[in-house]
Amino acid sequence: MANIKEIARMAGVSVTTVSRVLNRHPYVSEDKRVAVLEAVRKLDYVPNLNAIHLIKGKTSMIAVVLPYVDNPYWSSPVEGILSEANRRGYRVVLCQTNYRAEEELKVLEMLRMKQVDGVIITSRTNAWDAIKPYLAHGPIVVCEDAGDEPLSCAYIDHYRSFETGLRYLTSQGHRHIACCIGRRNSNTSLARERAVREALVAVQEPLRPEWMFYDALSMEAGVEVAHRLTGMNPRPTAVLTGTHQTAAGLVAEARKLGLRVSDDLAVIGFDNHMLGQLLEITAVEQSNKDVGRAAFQMLYRYIAEDRYEAEKQELPVRLVERSTV
Repeated sequence: MANIKEIARMAGVSVTTVSRVLNRHPYVSEDKRVAVLEAVRKLDYVPNLNAIHLIKGKTSMIAVVLPYVDNPYWSSPVEGILSEANRRGYRVVLCQTNYRAEEELKVLEMLRMKQVDGVIITSRTNAWDAIKPYLAHGPIVVCEDAGDEPLSCAYIDHYRSFETGLRYLTSQGHRHIACCIGRRNSNTSLARERAVREALVAVQEPLRPEWMFYDALSMEAGVEVAHRLTGMNPRPTAVLTGTHQTAAGLVAEARKLGLRVSDDLAVIGFDNHMLGQLLEITAVEQSNKDVGRAAFQMLYRYIAEDRYEAEKQELPVRLVERSTV
C-alpha cells in the first residue's frame, strides 16, 4: 500500500507538502497541489482514517439521536444538521431510539468511547442527570430548551408557538378548541398544555380533557382525530395541531367526512411545510430545519475550539394565514 513518502517522491515535493495537500491546507502552490493529487491517483493512495483520527484526536463524525427516522417532524432537523455537516466535511451517524432510554445512553457511550466527536439530541428520553455526566467526554447539544441545565441548546419555544396559534383562534371568535399534542408529559407537551390552559382561562372556557389528543404527530393521527371529532357533542370548532402532517391528515379526512374547513372546523398546522402550503393550511411557522442547522453550528464550534460553554439559541415563530381558519 502506498504511503505519503512514495507520493512525495513521485510528485517531486516534500512529505510536508503532501501532508498539507491531503489536509486541504490553503498555503500550497497550485502546481504542487496538482502534482500531489496526480501522484495520489496513480498510486491509488487511500488514507488510513484510523491513524488520522488517532493523530488528530478527532473522528470527523458526530451522532444524532432521534426517536424515529420515518417521521418528517424529526427528519426536518436532521436535514438541517446534514446540510451543515456536509459543508464542514463531517459524517453523521443517525441513531433511532424509539424513545427507549437505554438506546439513547448507548449513543452517549459512543461519545465516551471517542467513537464520535459530539452528539446532538433532537428529542431526549433520559433525565438531565443521566445526560450531563457525558459532557466530560465531549460536547452535547439538545434541540429543546435546557433551562438552567449546563447544556447547549437550539430550540423553538413550544409555549410561545402554541400561544401564537391559540391567540389567533380566539381572536377569530373560537372558544371550543381541540389540540393535537405529542408524548404525554414530555417537556414539549407540558409547555403546549400550559399554553392551552392559559389561553382558555383568558376567554373563560374550561379545559376539556377529551379535546386533548396525545401522541398525535402523524398524518394517520390527523385522520383518526377527524373521525373522533365527528362523533363528539359538543364538537370543537377549531383544532390546533402540533405538526403539518397531523393538520394535513385532519383537513383531508374532515373534507371527506363532509365537514367544511374552515366554516365547520378551523385547523392550524405547524412548520409551514410544503404539504401544508399545498393544502392552504393556516400554520404557525417554525423551522425545525433551522434548529438542526443551529445545533450543528454550535457543536462544530465546540469541537473546533476544543471548549464547551453552555449557550441557548431560540428560533423564531410566526403565524402564516391561509384558508383553514
